[in-house]
Amino acid sequence: MEIKLLKWIGVTALCLITFGAKAQQYQQYHQLTANDFWGTPRANAGGVVAYTNCTIDFKYQASNRNGYYLINATVNLLLNNNKSWLDRSRVTSQAQLAEILKHEQGHYLIAYLEQQELLRQISKTRFSYNYKYEAMELFNRIDAKYKQLNSDYDEDTQHMTNRQQQRSWDLYFKKRLEFEPEG
Repeated sequence: MEIKLLKWIGVTALCLITFGAKAQQYQQYHQLTANDFWGTPRANAGGVVAYTNCTIDFKYQASNRNGYYLINATVNLLLNNNKSWLDRSRVTSQAQLAEILKHEQGHYLIAYLEQQELLRQISKTRFSYNYKYEAMELFNRIDAKYKQLNSDYDEDTQHMTNRQQQRSWDLYFKKRLEFEPEG
């Protein structure tokens, strides 16, 4: 039996199973460039200059093993280029573009951290006969955590305009990425 769950992580920015389980990741961490933003900027974006949109694609198959279930899971992080946008008409310099991309990278990193935590938790969790519910609960709990982190990021940095808070988050992200174990 295969279960597929797609969770959309829309991130605004200045300007996202068992013991013996197998979890897979198909992509590497991605460094954003201006070329990653293919979407059309929103006219009424409230001062927002860029938007990054990612999806976590969570699929798994379960098999019964002596009273518990093994999960073979695939957790992909997808950068939705067509939904991600950058209002290039409001970018006045290469330095400003670099700041915007750095801020957007934070949003992408939050989605990446969610993906990595899902991979780790899936591989450490034993599931019962109620594995569908348990897998959904695991996903929803982790997703809520990272949605809140994403919201906190934009609120604290005021969509990058609070430079001091942006620097604090940049350091936090650097440490998280440096010590992030592979899925």
